[in-house]
Amino acid sequence: MKSERERMDIIAAYNDLGSFRGAAAICGVDHKTVKRAVLGQPAQSPASTARRHNYDVVADIVAARVAKTSARITAKRLLPAATAAGYTGSARNFRRLVARAKRAWRADNHRGRRPGVWAPGEVLAIDWGSEGSLHIFCAVMAFSRWRFVRFATDERAPTTFEMLARCFEALGAVPRVVLADRMGCLKGGVVPTSWCPRRPMSAWPCTMGSALISVRATTPNRKG
Repeated sequence: MKSERERMDIIAAYNDLGSFRGAAAICGVDHKTVKRAVLGQPAQSPASTARRHNYDVVADIVAARVAKTSARITAKRLLPAATAAGYTGSARNFRRLVARAKRAWRADNHRGRRPGVWAPGEVLAIDWGSEGSLHIFCAVMAFSRWRFVRFATDERAPTTFEMLARCFEALGAVPRVVLADRMGCLKGGVVPTSWCPRRPMSAWPCTMGSALISVRATTPNRKG
C-alpha cells in the first residue's frame, strides 16, 4: 500500500508523461500500480488470516482452570486434562499456552498498590528491625517523612510502648493513628483477616489519644 505522498508523486509523473509505463519507470513501480493510483483504486493487500495453533482446542479449558485456581495451577497438572480434551501437541508448546493464560489472568486481576493519601499529623507508621542481636525501633510520619529511630535489646510490648512514648516526646505531639505492621508483641490473637490487640492495649486510645491499628495480612496495599 503506497502512502498518500507516493501516490501523488505517481499521479504527477503520469500527468507529465501521459503513459502508465513511463510513469512506472520514473517512480520505480509497476505500471499496474500507476494505473490504480491514477484511477483512484488503492491496491488491495491480501487478507491476513490468524495463525492457528495446535492448542486452540483447549485454550478455553486452560483459561477456565487458570481463573479457578487464581493462576496457581501448573502446566504439568493441566496437561492430562488437556490431552483428554483433544490436545495432541508437545508439553513445551502447552506450557506456552498456560503461561500466556496466566499472564492474561494476572493482567485483569492485578491487586496493585494504591498510593497512600496522607494528612499532616494523621498517621505514624512503626515497625521493628534487627541487626544481629540489636533491635531497632523505627517510626515515620507518613505525611512529612519525619523519622524516629532508637535501639533496644528486645521487642516486647513494654519496650514498644516506651519507644512510642519517646517518639511522641520527640515529635512534640500525638498522631491520630499509629499504624503497626502486625507486631507479635502487640497481638493478642488473629481472626480471619483481622488483628486483635492485647487486652492491656484497650486503654490505649483513652490514655494516649491515638488509635493503634494494624494492616491486614491480605491487604499490604493499606500501608501505601
